[in-house]
Amino acid sequence: MANITAAEVAKLRKQTGAGMMDCKKALQENDGDFEKAIDFLRKKGAKVAAKRADKDATEGYVIAKTTKDNSFGVVLMVNCETDFVAKGEEFINFVTGLADLALENKPANLAEMTSLKLGNLTVTDALAELVGKTGEKMEFDTFATIAAPKVYGYNHIGNKIGTLVGFNKNIADIDEKGHDIAMQIAAMNPIAIDKENVSKETIDRELEVGKELARQEGKPEAMLDKIAQGRLGKFFKENTLVNQEFIKDGKVTVKQYLQATDKDLTVTEFYRFALGS
Repeated sequence: MANITAAEVAKLRKQTGAGMMDCKKALQENDGDFEKAIDFLRKKGAKVAAKRADKDATEGYVIAKTTKDNSFGVVLMVNCETDFVAKGEEFINFVTGLADLALENKPANLAEMTSLKLGNLTVTDALAELVGKTGEKMEFDTFATIAAPKVYGYNHIGNKIGTLVGFNKNIADIDEKGHDIAMQIAAMNPIAIDKENVSKETIDRELEVGKELARQEGKPEAMLDKIAQGRLGKFFKENTLVNQEFIKDGKVTVKQYLQATDKDLTVTEFYRFALGS
């Protein structure tokens, strides 16, 4: 076994952030080879993640960011186990770095995202290294991007909720509209843009629930379908973005708020990520 000096251990610790004893063992196990020692620590991080697989990673950090011209945006979430780690500078910098990396490279999906290089490491390896440092289970499987004429992101206080929304047009006061609608999505959690975007499975389920509720209320069997359709209309109003009441003015819907500026202005796509959901 190689004779490892305190200076070498300190150097590896500075480079990786791992504990002193872990660094010493990594160097000893790999005859003082720094690259192999770093790989050893990464593998240790992966083992930590596996060993803690029964833990719940319900804390974390959500971030939405856009390019300077607001034509492309990303929203992503990295989960960890404790609020202490989630609020740490190193964890926040890691998540923010992922968002910047996505804006620069515009990956098409999560697989492309995790294979990108964050410094000298792939995102997957960088996450494993952070697991090794903190000893906490971490997960990065929540990621989305939008490209549109205008894209806006919103981060709720504490970065526990993040939203991203795209618009079909770039108009004069789109900045205000974009911010307002991104906040609307964060607050009201719509399931789709409009009723046409709601899945058949969801519609069928709501109709069945509506009929059963009406049946339990003693309504005539011949009236159940009509009552269920009425309840479905209420469901659309409450759960589809453009049909929701606008949070800043309950007298108008989101669609009416957008069309007051431009009759053709609408949302093309949106995402909402929240811790614990």
